[in-house]
Amino acid sequence: MTVPGSEQPNPSPNPDAAKPAAGAVDATKYVGTPAVGTSKAAAAGGLSSTGPSNTEIDQRRRRLVWVAVTAFLTAWFLAFFRFFLPRTLFEPNTVFKIGYPSEFALGVDTKFQQKFRIWVDRTPDRVFVIYARCTHLGCTPDWKPSENKFKCPCHGSGYDSEGINFEGPAPRPMDRAHVELAPDGQIIVDTSRLYQWPKGQPSKFNDPGAFLTGV
Repeated sequence: MTVPGSEQPNPSPNPDAAKPAAGAVDATKYVGTPAVGTSKAAAAGGLSSTGPSNTEIDQRRRRLVWVAVTAFLTAWFLAFFRFFLPRTLFEPNTVFKIGYPSEFALGVDTKFQQKFRIWVDRTPDRVFVIYARCTHLGCTPDWKPSENKFKCPCHGSGYDSEGINFEGPAPRPMDRAHVELAPDGQIIVDTSRLYQWPKGQPSKFNDPGAFLTGV
C-alpha cells in the first residue's frame, strides 16, 4: 500500500533519449540526388521534369542528322563498290557514215572535226578523209581557210589543204582514213584503218581505200 505523501514524481523524460544515436541514418529518409522528373528542386531550378523534349524542331533535327548519316554511308559504299569495278574506257565508234558524196563541195569540210576528228577533203578528181592528228605530237591542228592550210597550235607545224606538211617540226603528212561507199550510196569512214606517207618512204595515199573517185 502506498503511503500518502510517499509517492515520488516520475522522472522527467530524457530529452536526448528520443534523438537517434550519432551516425545513425533514418531508414525512411532518402539519401542521394533525386532523379530529374521526381525532384521538386529540379523544377525549381528550371530543369525539365518530364524527360527529353520531343518538339517538332527536335524531330526535324533528328531527321536531318539521319539523312546526313545515310547520305554519307551511301556515298562511302558507292566509292567502295566502284573501287572493285574494272576501269573501262568508252571510245567512239571508228566506223561511221558521213553522208553522200554530193553533199561535199570542193575544199575542206570541218563539220566532223569535233565528233569524229576528221576532215573531208574534196579535190577535182577524188574525195578523201584526213585524220585530224598532227604527226609531231598528236595535237589537233586548226584549218585556216584564209591561209588555205592546217596549222597546229601546239608547236607550229603547218600542212597544206591536202594534209601535206611543209613547215614546223611535223615529220610527215597527216594520215588518211579508209573510205568506201555503202550500199545506200553514203560514204563510210573507218578511222581504225589509216593510210600514211612515212618520211623517206613511198606514199600510201594512192592505195585502194584511201580515196574515192567518180563520185
